[in-house]
Amino acid sequence: MEFPARAERGLEFGVLVPTFSWPMLDYGTAARIKEFATKAEALGFNSIWTSEHLLTAPGLYGTAWLSPMLCLAHMAAVTQRITLGTDILILPTRNPVVTAKEIATLDSLSAGRYVLGVGVGWDEHEFEVSGVRFSERGSRTDEALAVIRRLLVESRVTHHGRYYHFDDVTIEPRCGRLPPIWIAGGSKIKTALSPDPSEIAPGVLARIGRADGWTSRSAGTQEMVKADWRKIVAFCRTKGRDPASLTFCHTNFLHLVSTTDRDRALREQRPYFERVMGTHRSWEHMQQCYFTGVTTEIVARLKDLEQAGLRHMVLAPLDYDLEQIERYASEILPHFRRS
Repeated sequence: MEFPARAERGLEFGVLVPTFSWPMLDYGTAARIKEFATKAEALGFNSIWTSEHLLTAPGLYGTAWLSPMLCLAHMAAVTQRITLGTDILILPTRNPVVTAKEIATLDSLSAGRYVLGVGVGWDEHEFEVSGVRFSERGSRTDEALAVIRRLLVESRVTHHGRYYHFDDVTIEPRCGRLPPIWIAGGSKIKTALSPDPSEIAPGVLARIGRADGWTSRSAGTQEMVKADWRKIVAFCRTKGRDPASLTFCHTNFLHLVSTTDRDRALREQRPYFERVMGTHRSWEHMQQCYFTGVTTEIVARLKDLEQAGLRHMVLAPLDYDLEQIERYASEILPHFRRS
């Protein structure tokens, strides 16, 4: 199958700003979030992103994350040009009216720089404490997206759906334009502790086909990511949509080290990955998913994804270490034609 032609602007790069809510997170460390934002903008990255997990999932993750919308507002205040995005909001656990208000507020504070990245989530415990049935996550996401799309640009919205009911609601300020909506999802390596199917689900495929962008999962192999994109391209074409109108984004975690010895690189990287990702998966499993090894290997994986159609790559550090994004800028970005 032929992929749609890549835009001439070249591969764009973003940073998933570390907002890990370690149990002993102190004010000084948390304050680095602003420094990450200003440094990413100064170094020429195209975007900065935040992630969402309400709770720590023991065994599955070693951490939760700070509130993504609050962190983006924090970063909007110290930046001027860089795009701000959620990678991702777990939409079905949220009230769409309240979420629309937060989006409209952030859009105003950032002068229209926000990208709404959403997904259905996978941690059943987060759904239990949010009062939402886990089995409803896909259909709730679709209804919430439909509601939010209207609330951000229309006045006096009335909605009576399967899950959400309200009359005559106007969110102010309304957005001058609907923020781009990027949908996350895709294939993953199956594990006993995570309930998600190993292949991209039909409902996720349809949701992506209605969106502005797709963020592929980092919990699958390189080949899974590329196979998912081929399925999305084919799906778009069956619906009469030009696949080139959909932004293919990939987010992945990495920790660059100063060695050309692969075994040494893996030894140094392992504790960083296990601190964030937990230890329920083997180290060999993690190497299949995440960007590990020497820098030349990581660059090669990126070039392979770019050749497959990748247009926006979000690099995710594993600690509040500002040196990492400086290394991304000096050791990775020069290998790619920039915007």
